[in-house]
This record gives sequence, C-alpha cells and structure tokens, in this order.
Amino acid sequence: MIVRVVKLTIQPQLLTQFLDIYLQSQENIKHFEGCVELNVFHDYEKPNILFTISKWEHVNHLEAYRNSPFFKKVWTAVKPMFAAPAIANTLTSFS
Repeated sequence: MIVRVVKLTIQPQLLTQFLDIYLQSQENIKHFEGCVELNVFHDYEKPNILFTISKWEHVNHLEAYRNSPFFKKVWTAVKPMFAAPAIANTLTSFS
C-alpha cells in the first residue's frame, strides 16, 4: 500500500472553480484500479492550500492513473489555477 499526498496552492479567486472540477472528478478517480481511498483537505488558516491524499494498492496503480488520458485532461484543466507548483510525495510504511 502507498499513500500519495499532493499539496496544491490554488489562486484564491479560482478556488471554487478548482473544487468544482475536483468534486466532479473524484468518483472517477476512486474507480481506477487499485485506488483504495481519496480525500481532499484544506489548510485550516489558508483555505486555498489543499492536500489530496490517496491510498493505492501498489505504485503501479498510481502510475497507471497518472498516465491515463483522464488524469491528463483534469491536470490540463487545473494546472493554470495553481499559485505555486504542486508538491507530491509518495509514502509507504516501514512495516
């Protein structure tokens, strides 16, 4: 199992538009093979800083999603909304 944490800093005036796209995409992402869980959180004091946290059965499932036409379509739509580059980390437990 791996956990993918992505920090997204969205331009404040585009936050509602970003969330609309994310929420429309969320169910599709959850149905990708190997996706176990998907959540989005925002910073308590800076609501335009978001964190997506997803759990995948294997890194190959995550990579298949990231290389999919669906991901490329969504990423192309949301990337111009960023106020800073996305920061992604792929985590696994020691045990």
